[in-house]
Amino acid sequence: MDPNWELRGCCDHEQRVFLITVGVFTLAILALWRTFLLTPFKLITVFLHEASHAIACKLTCGQVEGMEVHANEGGATQTRGGIYWLILPAGYLGSSFWGMVLIIASTNPITSRIAAGCLILSLLIVLFIAKNWTLRGLCIGFIIFIAVVWVIQEFTTVRILRYIILFIGVMNCLFSVWDIYDDLISRRVHSSDAEKFAELCPCPCTGTGWGVIWGMISFIFLCAAIYFGLVILS
Repeated sequence: MDPNWELRGCCDHEQRVFLITVGVFTLAILALWRTFLLTPFKLITVFLHEASHAIACKLTCGQVEGMEVHANEGGATQTRGGIYWLILPAGYLGSSFWGMVLIIASTNPITSRIAAGCLILSLLIVLFIAKNWTLRGLCIGFIIFIAVVWVIQEFTTVRILRYIILFIGVMNCLFSVWDIYDDLISRRVHSSDAEKFAELCPCPCTGTGWGVIWGMISFIFLCAAIYFGLVILS
């Protein structure tokens, strides 16, 4: 069956459920943004941000010496070598990209399981290079959480794994856009990835300018995730 790229006949029941769920998750995340309830999901987003730095480092033949995720929603990845101007933007854009992948994966029970398995595997790998107990605790906690949700899905009639994957995906896309705005536009953190990138890049663009560009790309990832989700469900 050919993909319905034009979304003819949109939207059927499954597509409406998908759109409504994304909308509800978005509103819930915005409403609860500054509450402790979202802290674990914010930290998993920071984890994916730092993991994206690490992946970019390895792909450019560098060495990852350690990763940290802090309770104040900050993080750091220690790298040696690699292509620095590719490693720097990989954090913000990578977390948005993984958010898009998770949103798309949530549209199907099989791909939801694959996404959950990949997330557990990545957490296990990072567990052994984590440099602080916040990150170690986050890895252990989310491995247990996803595993429990998975077991519940397999042995009961409750089917919530895909919604957990979707929530994490939406959270990643939204958090990345907010983090870019908070760090680079509203209060301009001079040690941010974009400020460092502006110092490396020969083009006349400030860290704030790069923040706007990366924010737009992150928003495009979110829109693309919704579009491809609708195409898959059509």
